[in-house]
Amino acid sequence: MAILIDADTRVLVQGLTGEQAGFHARLSIDYGTNIVAGVTPGKGGTSHLGRPIFETVSDAVEQTGANASLIFVPPWFAADAILEAIDAELPLVVCITDGVPISDMQRLKRELDRSGTCLIGPNCPGVIAPDACRMGIMPGYIHRRGSVGIVSRSGTLSYEAARQTTEAGLGQSTVCGIGGDSIPGSSFVDILELFMADPETEGIVLIGEIGGTAEIDAADYLRRTSSGKPVVAYIAGQNAPPGRRMGHAGAIVSSDQESAAAKIEALRAAGALIVRSPADIGATIAEALNGSLTDRMMASA
Repeated sequence: MAILIDADTRVLVQGLTGEQAGFHARLSIDYGTNIVAGVTPGKGGTSHLGRPIFETVSDAVEQTGANASLIFVPPWFAADAILEAIDAELPLVVCITDGVPISDMQRLKRELDRSGTCLIGPNCPGVIAPDACRMGIMPGYIHRRGSVGIVSRSGTLSYEAARQTTEAGLGQSTVCGIGGDSIPGSSFVDILELFMADPETEGIVLIGEIGGTAEIDAADYLRRTSSGKPVVAYIAGQNAPPGRRMGHAGAIVSSDQESAAAKIEALRAAGALIVRSPADIGATIAEALNGSLTDRMMASA
């Protein structure tokens, strides 16, 4: 099974009537995603893409049974949109919006900790369960149902990892882009825990980058966990100069622990297989999984 979403997920889109939201919602509908409603204040009672539009998230949930929200709203509205989804007790919220203020995320983290809502993002490509559900902006055609779980701070590198694992014949159980902001809704550890517990996920690809300590926390978690599932890790920004932001808002090295070298060493010490180039992700996880399969066959012989 996939983590977070599956073919039964009933998705509402906050901001569905906007240009970008409508474009990606149409792609998701074509992919087979069960989008049941949209929410746009001031447009309740209308419809878009053949889906009813509601004034509030709570109305949409009550009348359609939606259990996940995909958010496409401007950054200055994102915090209120997420809070509205939390108040409606939705178990999953995916926020694509870039540029959400750090002060808003600090406030949201406190609310999330008191709720039963899992937030993916903001500033992320979303989540996809191949051939079942697409909540985000990722290109669906490169994904195939399979055995590799991918978690990444980088959207484009998650696409590359998906393409390589598809071409290697492995496919993906779920691909989750947690986003590149300094305060994400969910961490590497949050997603790794789900992948470790998922019987369909046989191997994991973790794509990190400079800045913050999320990868160090992931290494600490892997050191304490003995699931037998191989983890392949790539850290972007290995040649980035200290003190300069590289792409994502959270990709800035402000201490030795936030450098690519420190993260690579921590993950390697925790048992992860490190690749120095993203071009090696697919081949490395394929080799690791083939080795794991051989070991299991020998143990059962």
